[in-house]
Amino acid sequence: MAPTVLLLSLLTFIVVLVGGVTTSPSLKKSVTTASYNLNYTQASSATGSGRARIKHRTTSAYGNISPTKVSRLSKTVKPTEATTRALKPTEGSTKPPRDTPFKPTPATRAPKRTTVKPFESTKGTTKTLKPTVKWTEVSTKALKPTTVKPTLPSTKTTTTPVRFNTEDLNENIDKNVERRVWNTKSEEAPVFECPPLGLESLKVKDSQIQASSYKRMGLGPHRGRLNIQSGVEDGDIYDGAWCAQYKDQNQWLQIDAKKLTRFTAVILQGRSSIWRYFILDYVETFKVQVSNDTIKWKPCMNGTEEAVFEGNKDSETPVLAILPKPAVAQYIRINPQTWFKNGTICLRAEMMGCELPDPNNIYPWQAEEGTKDKLDFRHHNYKDMRKLMKSVNEMCPDITHIYSIGKSYMGLKLYVMEISDNPGKHELGEPEFRYVAGMHGNEVLGRELLLNLMEYICHEYKRGNQRIVHLVKETRIHLLPSMNPDGYEMAYKKGSELVGWSRGRYSYEGIDMNHNFADLNTVMWDAIELETDKSKLINHYFPIPEYYTSEDAMVAPETRAVISWMQTIPFVLSANLHGGELVVTYPFDMTKDWAPKEHTPTPDESFFRWLATVYASTNHVMSNPDRRPCHNEDFLRYNNIINGANWHTVPGSMNDFSYLHTNCFEVTVELSCDKFPHASELPIEWENNKESLLVYMEQVHRGIKGVVKDKDTEAGIADAIIKVDDIDHHIRSAFDGDFWRLLNPGDYDITVTAEGYFPATQSCRVEYEHYPTICDFHLTKTPKQRLREILAKGGKIPKDLQLRLRQLRIRKLRASTKLINQRRASQQRRARGAHN
Repeated sequence: MAPTVLLLSLLTFIVVLVGGVTTSPSLKKSVTTASYNLNYTQASSATGSGRARIKHRTTSAYGNISPTKVSRLSKTVKPTEATTRALKPTEGSTKPPRDTPFKPTPATRAPKRTTVKPFESTKGTTKTLKPTVKWTEVSTKALKPTTVKPTLPSTKTTTTPVRFNTEDLNENIDKNVERRVWNTKSEEAPVFECPPLGLESLKVKDSQIQASSYKRMGLGPHRGRLNIQSGVEDGDIYDGAWCAQYKDQNQWLQIDAKKLTRFTAVILQGRSSIWRYFILDYVETFKVQVSNDTIKWKPCMNGTEEAVFEGNKDSETPVLAILPKPAVAQYIRINPQTWFKNGTICLRAEMMGCELPDPNNIYPWQAEEGTKDKLDFRHHNYKDMRKLMKSVNEMCPDITHIYSIGKSYMGLKLYVMEISDNPGKHELGEPEFRYVAGMHGNEVLGRELLLNLMEYICHEYKRGNQRIVHLVKETRIHLLPSMNPDGYEMAYKKGSELVGWSRGRYSYEGIDMNHNFADLNTVMWDAIELETDKSKLINHYFPIPEYYTSEDAMVAPETRAVISWMQTIPFVLSANLHGGELVVTYPFDMTKDWAPKEHTPTPDESFFRWLATVYASTNHVMSNPDRRPCHNEDFLRYNNIINGANWHTVPGSMNDFSYLHTNCFEVTVELSCDKFPHASELPIEWENNKESLLVYMEQVHRGIKGVVKDKDTEAGIADAIIKVDDIDHHIRSAFDGDFWRLLNPGDYDITVTAEGYFPATQSCRVEYEHYPTICDFHLTKTPKQRLREILAKGGKIPKDLQLRLRQLRIRKLRASTKLINQRRASQQRRARGAHN
């Protein structure tokens, strides 16, 4: 019987062992997730505050924000490889190593666009494209991802000197990438004979638009502009179309071109309204008439019959109607014939037409303002952008350097043009500046402005323009014209007038990059509320939370590339160029407690307001007191600047991430009402923004700068903390010990601390001139640090250090003896009291 029992016991042990081995990974994962959530829940229940009860926030691919539990990222079903947006670990490992920098991963091959829509997930497997060029020559030391905790330990992040590999733009584009992005079946943008009249760009004034009737002021004829957006309040004065009061075929919308115009086409849209999502208002068919006096109208004919044009099938997609024969007139009317059966007569429109001189000279000819700069004013797709950047580099090889910071989801490179008198190298004391454009692919004006800026700086530097020469010699400038090249190519294929409001905004995977950076605001505010000892809190260089680097995190490869770029170069100042409005916003972009909008300032509020004002006050359109609001916000009353969170909350914005994770200050510039202006409008847009772009770059030289050095060796001290009294936001020195602190004019007490050194404080005065105040610091090592270094080298301890250590020991002994005596005396007093 004993052998039988022994055999059964052995079999049972094997079964248990095998079962344990097979189930251990899932059990381990469950335990990890449970403990992670337990820490968060315990911390929340301890305070009972509203913010503490809020779990980690996530942003969907469409930008819809919802509070979710932290564990959601762990429990979410894994997406297929074709749509994975995670920071994947290296092959053969189960988890990204904690001491490796936050690097972009190789681009993933996307499915064919003929079978898969941008926002749809796909099944199957995909192959990984091998990068053809090494991203950097030297790996960088980045912040270690840490789990979100009530109190965050300070982490060291030191940028290291990196020279990015020069991109060879003579190299052909990868054939697989070219086939995916520019396949033969892709639609081509229509080529218009004439430019738009200017309803969308506001070139056409409200007084030039009339209508047969309208429901109310918010739906008046002045709202019948292509792509105009409605307000958030139903029934306000900012609605999303012209809507006729009556439902009959006698309704019309009329535009006065002010000059004889050769009309060639009409573009129509339905009504934009967030409150009438399921109630569609659009015109299905319409007629067009023209006139020279508004009394006698001539219909557009299709042969012998009056032409009836097909209109919209939904409210958002623009529809082009080309006139059978161009019509020359001053006035043009749109006359709806049929409309959506459950809706009403509503439309937004744009007219395509070439202005002609009036033969009777009734209206004096006024030449439009243009520009004297001889630049390449046209829209540049990815291939054209490469050619232009290459030509600038060849024209000015001594001051330019082209490099790539990574690839998009479809494999297009994120090219950067560096401009400096010593390109490719960080110079001691020279600040680093960046412009980023094209985060939303359909907001294209920023892209073209940066390409024009490259050309302009090159031309003016060669001409000897002293302002440009000084800027190039004293600043290292980085221009990223297209952060979302995949989205841009989608928008470019539709053309400037037919792209609509949102096509190309998101990445190919459907991610809004404006919400895609790590939410460090929540980390900071939770830490402030949960920590009783405020001295333990940090106010800068917040580490990236661990959930953000997990395999299920929805992080675009473009976002990863920009984060690595930020961690590699010690940027001081930046601007993020957008479109669709006319305003400059500054951090914070996210509100506390998820309020829809609320003024949420940073400790550097006054300087951010200065930065925003610098751009807005020098922009020709923003500074025009008579300009019309773009859509549904009148930013003139705020002097065209606003705290981002006071406009609308944006969790995970690049501005907030830059401020909380690096030394860099960044604002967002909304450049124009029209997201995708026609090529004919680019010269005037350049003139509107040229001075603003230049004067904003010059602000990188405001405040103080200096070098933190070791007093004995004169070596630069990296990662030293620079504190400004009364401003609760510190910065850190770069790898050579140099630092830049942006400040408004005034007197400041600056304190510098570094590990292993005694702190040093000095007063620095910031003047009004356009140059920084030099504040260098020489720190003295602590005796402990000196002792460590000597012992590490195997040397003998100097006599002065021995004396200093002996004094410290005696002082410590005296302090401890005094404390012991005080305790004894206290005990004796208590004993006497108890005896009495």
